[in-house]
Amino acid sequence: MNRFALSVSAGIARVTEAALGPYQSAVIRIGFSLTWLLFLLREFPHRQELYGPDGPWSWDLAQQLISSNSAFTALMWSDTQLWFELVYVLAVLASVLLLLGWRTRTMSVLFMVGVLSLQNRSVFMGDGGDNVLHLMSIYLVFTRCGQVWSLDARRTRLAVEARARGERVVDRVGPALWAVLGFALVAVTAGGRFDGVDPTVPVVLWLVWVGQAAWWIVGRRARTEQPRILLDVVANIAHNGALLVVMAEACMIYATAGWYKIQGTRWQDGTAVYYPLHLDYFSPWPALADLLSASGTMVMLVTYGTVIVQVAFPFTLFNRRVKNVLLAVMMTEHAVIAVVLGLPFFSLAMIAADAVFLPTPFLRRLGDWALRARGRVLTRTTRTELPEQRAPENPAEPTPANSTA
Repeated sequence: MNRFALSVSAGIARVTEAALGPYQSAVIRIGFSLTWLLFLLREFPHRQELYGPDGPWSWDLAQQLISSNSAFTALMWSDTQLWFELVYVLAVLASVLLLLGWRTRTMSVLFMVGVLSLQNRSVFMGDGGDNVLHLMSIYLVFTRCGQVWSLDARRTRLAVEARARGERVVDRVGPALWAVLGFALVAVTAGGRFDGVDPTVPVVLWLVWVGQAAWWIVGRRARTEQPRILLDVVANIAHNGALLVVMAEACMIYATAGWYKIQGTRWQDGTAVYYPLHLDYFSPWPALADLLSASGTMVMLVTYGTVIVQVAFPFTLFNRRVKNVLLAVMMTEHAVIAVVLGLPFFSLAMIAADAVFLPTPFLRRLGDWALRARGRVLTRTTRTELPEQRAPENPAEPTPANSTA
């Protein structure tokens, strides 16, 4: 009984004392924000047809659908062209800032608002990757995804160093951003924009806004460390719970996909992969598709291998080595799908979801490699910008470096 109690207490302490998986949460933040940003930039010339008020899926049709499913989208607050352009630009800006890790708590909320606003406006314009991004944008709000590889981490480090030198650190951007967004949230709520909408998104917005206020007040006014410790515990529990949900969601995606494939006759006879390779919609490189489908043995191995990997992956989480091997296989498979079938954003979204299972030592080495590569690039840039040393025309004439004047 004592051993069991110690195990339980150790587990509780592990969940509450720290936000687990800082590198994993950072890599999914980068992955999902990059995926959405690239999609928005690629579709920028076609944004009107996809989500605009004059698109095929008109504003009236979207209004009828949303009145029945109560989905949240800020694009339904106005049917003007100016409002649409503003929401689209804000979605792009939130993706960029979340990618860089600037004010990640606030940017994750704006990122979620941008994703939900555009996707719920035209629900028939996406694919499976949109569904993954839709869910993950909500989960990211509850994570502390800016602990590493972010501008927030850099700002925190510089603030700690400044306090160690006895300097006073004042954050003016955070309260100003909180006040502006709070004013907008109050105005939207008072204007009835959340009426008839599923309460999940409004509740999340208000909880985050109030939580940010409590965090700032405790940091400035609390005379003891206990209130700050309590808020840290709450934030750690929310982060760890959200990270667990992200992992469970990825496992559910692969498990359900694999078990549904088992029931299909084409997957049972080993020919399922052949057919999408010969659909015009999924053949950006017909010659490459023909090359891959030319061998019946290759088609059969890929078909059966896909089912085996998807069904087996959730069970391999109990064995780290097998899990890492299957993880590499799945990421490679999604990279091939991105090129061969022309589904880059679906593949990027799935690779970002898979990244939550990457081992911490690998991510640390990846970060160190990125820092070394950045250092080499900066060094070469500095050397290029330095003026070349020109030898004096008269050797007897002293140079400015050795002149005693």
